[in-house]
Amino acid sequence: MLLLPLVLFGCASTPPKNQANLCAIFYEKDDWYPATLAAQKKWGTPIAVQMAIIHQESRFQSNVKPPRDWFLGVVPLPRSSSAYGYGQAQDSTWEWYMKSTDSYGADRDDFADVADFIGWYTNVSQRKLGISKWDAEKQYLAYHEGHGGYSRGTYLAKGWLRRVAKKVGAQAKRYSAQLKGCESTLDSGWSIWPF
Repeated sequence: MLLLPLVLFGCASTPPKNQANLCAIFYEKDDWYPATLAAQKKWGTPIAVQMAIIHQESRFQSNVKPPRDWFLGVVPLPRSSSAYGYGQAQDSTWEWYMKSTDSYGADRDDFADVADFIGWYTNVSQRKLGISKWDAEKQYLAYHEGHGGYSRGTYLAKGWLRRVAKKVGAQAKRYSAQLKGCESTLDSGWSIWPF
C-alpha cells in the first residue's frame, strides 16, 4: 500500500531547477531539447519562443490546472477553465490540435506533445493572423486570447496581459541568446553538465 504513492510520485515530472537559463534547463531535462528541436523543424517556431510560452503558462510544471474557488471554504466549485498541463491548453483547443495533426494519443502533461502543440498553434497564428513565429510577444497574445480574440483586439483592454506578453517576448530573447552558447554542445548529443 505504501508503494503506490511512491510509484505515483516517481512518475511526476519535476520542473527544472534553474528556469532562468535555457542551457541549464536543457542539460537537466535532456529529452526537452530534442523535443523542441523537432517542433522547430516541423513547424518553424523557434525553440526560445516555445520555451518562453511554456515558462509563462506553467513554469514547466506538467500537471498545472487553474485555481479552484471554494463555496463556504469547504465545497469545491468548478474551475474557471479546462486549461491543463505544460501549455495550459484548454480541452477544445487540444482536441482541435489532435484532430488537425492526427495526434490522438497526445497528452497535455507530456512535454514533447506540448512543444509540438505550441509549434502547431503558432504556425496557425502565422497563417491566420500574419504573426511572425519569431514574435513571441504577439504570438503569446494570440495564444492567450485565441485567434478570434486576437483578431478582435480583446487584449487591448487588458493592460496586465500586454505586460505579461512583453515579459514573454523578453524571456524568448534571453533564451535565444543563451541557446547560442550551448546549441553546438546540445546538437552533439553531449548531455553532461558543462558548468
